[in-house]
Amino acid sequence: MQTNAENTNAQQPAPSALERRLDLSVAIADLDKDVDARLKRMGKNVKLPGFRPGKVPANIVRQQYGDQARHEALNEAIDRAFGVAVVEAKLRVAGYPRIEAKQTESTTHVEFSAVFEVYPEVKLGDMSAAEVERPVLEVTDAEVDKTLEILRKQRIRYEAVDRAAAKEDRVVIDFLGKKDGEPFQGGQATDYPFVLGQGMMLADFETAVEGLKAGESKTFEMTFPEDYFAKELAGQKVSFEITVKKVSGPIMPEVDAEFAKTLGVADGDIAKMREEITGNLKREVKKRILGKVKDQVMEAIIKANPIDIPNALVEMEIHRLMENARNDMEQRGMKVKDFPIQPEWFAEQAKRRVTLGLVLAELVKEKELQAKPEQVKAIVEEAAESYEHPEEVVRWYYAQPQRLQEIEGVAIEDNVVSYVLSVAKVTDKAVAFDELMGQQQPA
Repeated sequence: MQTNAENTNAQQPAPSALERRLDLSVAIADLDKDVDARLKRMGKNVKLPGFRPGKVPANIVRQQYGDQARHEALNEAIDRAFGVAVVEAKLRVAGYPRIEAKQTESTTHVEFSAVFEVYPEVKLGDMSAAEVERPVLEVTDAEVDKTLEILRKQRIRYEAVDRAAAKEDRVVIDFLGKKDGEPFQGGQATDYPFVLGQGMMLADFETAVEGLKAGESKTFEMTFPEDYFAKELAGQKVSFEITVKKVSGPIMPEVDAEFAKTLGVADGDIAKMREEITGNLKREVKKRILGKVKDQVMEAIIKANPIDIPNALVEMEIHRLMENARNDMEQRGMKVKDFPIQPEWFAEQAKRRVTLGLVLAELVKEKELQAKPEQVKAIVEEAAESYEHPEEVVRWYYAQPQRLQEIEGVAIEDNVVSYVLSVAKVTDKAVAFDELMGQQQPA
């Protein structure tokens, strides 16, 4: 329990509709007995210069450790009193209470107030008015061909050519930028490679490079965009001196046995390769459609079930999200201490997650949407299909029950989605492959 008995003037968040206050009291006589017992136990192990262990006089032990013993005894007494009070009041406490000392004239009791929040009462709203648009897409040979084209582009190689640079060529250049006749920071590079037409450089810069052959140079002027990230260059007119050192043209691989082998088809069978791509695409399309439907369902649930949420739970969720962000940054090799993460960045996300958590818990309970063993097994087996040895993946999940917890969460979400779709107004809408897949990155 987090107590504030000694500091009642600490700044606290604005009270919520879920805030409650309980008065607590601790008998001074009982507190004194507990302090004496603690000091007696401490005395058996106290080591002080000039005394044998356990032989330190009681008055010295009290002088050295009296405040610590009283603090511990008081906190435990308040814990017990608070626990009894909330049980008697039949309250579900959210987070930790704030303990405030009360000024009284009592000579027999120390009195406090516990300020805390409770979980809201969730009364489920009517989901029949919810509207969900479900994307529909059938994977055909056309989608497989598009995916093959993407896979080919991902495996492009470049060979040097003796001609002027054009879009999709890979060039290697030296460049020097000047502003008011002086080089500026970040405006110089040697042996800098990039592919024309991919937007790696500003459009005016790429246009100036196009048409040059290896060994040719050029000086040109350009103006940085007004919204350029480097503020000192935004909207500024500069000049660049460039020298093209190498031009390489793209060569896309043919869809043949060697290409199939690069995709993991050991015998190079093209038909088998297409079959595997089709299977992967169907799983990915199913996953993305479910994701879009699930997003709409969750928004509909929030809209239909407005509730007050405890500030304490939101704060806890913010800290959890911040910790996840720090861990993610560290895994990417970033120095977290040099990047101050602000709690307000995660406030809205935390509120949404807490709201959904509270409503979904009640929905699952009331509609009996708990995960069933056969559902969990089906999800595990489907996830394992994309691995070379799926049976080993299945065994890994079932080797330790805690590994199935995340899968059980997915099954519960699927049950929630299925329930909402069964009562809501659902409209199927055909969706284009490119629209659904977005920036597709096939494996």
